[in-house]
Amino acid sequence: PKAAATTEEGVEEHAEEVKRLEFLSSQRDDLVGARQSLIQAIREIDGTARTLFLETFTAVQANFLTVFQTLFGGGECELRLANPDDPLESEIDISAAPRGKKVQRIHLLSTGERYLVAVSLLFSIYLTKPSPFCLMDEVDAPLDDANVGRFTQLLQEFKHSTQFIVITHNPRTMQSGDAVYGVTMQEPGVSTIVGVRLSEKAGV
Repeated sequence: PKAAATTEEGVEEHAEEVKRLEFLSSQRDDLVGARQSLIQAIREIDGTARTLFLETFTAVQANFLTVFQTLFGGGECELRLANPDDPLESEIDISAAPRGKKVQRIHLLSTGERYLVAVSLLFSIYLTKPSPFCLMDEVDAPLDDANVGRFTQLLQEFKHSTQFIVITHNPRTMQSGDAVYGVTMQEPGVSTIVGVRLSEKAGV
């Protein structure tokens, strides 16, 4: 009888262990399947991200040349991927040659030229997917008069597709606008907004 009881206990214990093994095997299979699904999803996401990035990068490259030549009145520039085989992790090299200069890295340009190249890049990214409004805060602050003229020319060229709201203290930038709004304090502690439509004053 003792041996029979021990055998029964062993059979029951074995059955329990088999069930546990089946459960753990099922869990393991689920995890392996989930891992494979995640790997596949990552591959698909990377592929889609790579395609979208390259499409956008190509559009930005084209816009960059157009905006750069508008700001500098000619010249050559280029955006390049340092590692084209891995675009999502690659650094981006910027080369620029304002009219009359040799192509060089951006850090070798003068401060004003570097700033205009940065503005060119900013606009080229923006124009890839433009919106009805664009707010700029003191973008023209570091520019001298000649470069402010180029900046306002750029605004004039693209204002038909986008309404630019420019916060500035530069009189030349203000003169280029269709409307100017300012804040004045005629009484201590009381601010008043004053607006002038320049296009109406000019009879446009």
